[in-house]
Amino acid sequence: MIGEWLDIGPVGQISPGNARTLPVVGGEEIAVFHTLDNQFYALVNKCPHKQGPLSQGIVHGSVVTCPLHSWNISLKTGEAQGEDKGCVPTIPLKVDAGRIYLLREAVIRRSAA
Repeated sequence: MIGEWLDIGPVGQISPGNARTLPVVGGEEIAVFHTLDNQFYALVNKCPHKQGPLSQGIVHGSVVTCPLHSWNISLKTGEAQGEDKGCVPTIPLKVDAGRIYLLREAVIRRSAA
């Protein structure tokens, strides 16, 4: 269905191993990650521990380490790894023709919550 996905820009805007943030009017900021193995993931930009900015963490494999207290969060599931407990919401994402898309319903639902 047209309009189901939000085009947030070209894949080249995020270098491998880094993240960019996407503000959501009336909602929680989203972090979009580009892993070193060329995968893309999107999470709400808040660690489940103390709401640290995950976009500023270190990306390794399919995990990001929170810059505040070193919690490791799965980019695939949003789940805290190891002994830590908690989960951050994931946002469905797809890449098509060199552009990044987020599922509109997930972004809008987050802003309405």
